[in-house]
Amino acid sequence: MPNPEQAPTRITMGAEELIGRIRGRRGGSMKDGRDSGRLKLRKPCVEDGAGISALVESSKPLDPNSTYCYLLLCRDFAETCVVAEDVAKVGTADETGGAGEIVGFLSGYRPPERGDVFFVWQVAVDADTRNFGLAKRMLREALKRPSTRGCRFLETTISPSNEPSKRLFTSLARELQARCEVSACFSESHFGSRDPEEDQRADPKAGHEAEYLFRIGPFDLERMR
Repeated sequence: MPNPEQAPTRITMGAEELIGRIRGRRGGSMKDGRDSGRLKLRKPCVEDGAGISALVESSKPLDPNSTYCYLLLCRDFAETCVVAEDVAKVGTADETGGAGEIVGFLSGYRPPERGDVFFVWQVAVDADTRNFGLAKRMLREALKRPSTRGCRFLETTISPSNEPSKRLFTSLARELQARCEVSACFSESHFGSRDPEEDQRADPKAGHEAEYLFRIGPFDLERMR
């Protein structure tokens, strides 16, 4: 039986080493004319956690979380998360996962008290794999799964400066022929900033923008299945 006090140490050391190897190996672009059909979408597994962490950290303006957080998402929320791997590149997952390099990740979940909602937390796409519609492909993949059956609304939060995410989700709303309503959600003060403008003057990298709720729906997912 594994020692519960030692197990976290083994996971952390492996993740840090793996992140370093991934950062050093990233190379090769899908913009060089190769077929974007080499991308494979699937559910994440625990072996993907370090690769996902490295991808999100390199995908500004997303907020990076701990590798442990992504390990939990891979273990407990795989049914509502999506990994995109480039099968033409050597990956990091073992036989339980994929063989390609992780170039995209979508995390989402169904809020316990709102069963008709699918909430999208993060959508990350590797810089060399952008402009191929991968983010929307991952959204479609999540919405077609049995795990999102019965959802009539999709929600996410977006900061005012994140124009690519605004375009992505308003485009999805049009595709679903549904309304997209925007409302206040988390203010700067919720992120610990007492005076956002003063924080920015003191340190341009300080503070956190407000996050606005984008609510798409109602829609009929049966048309996508």
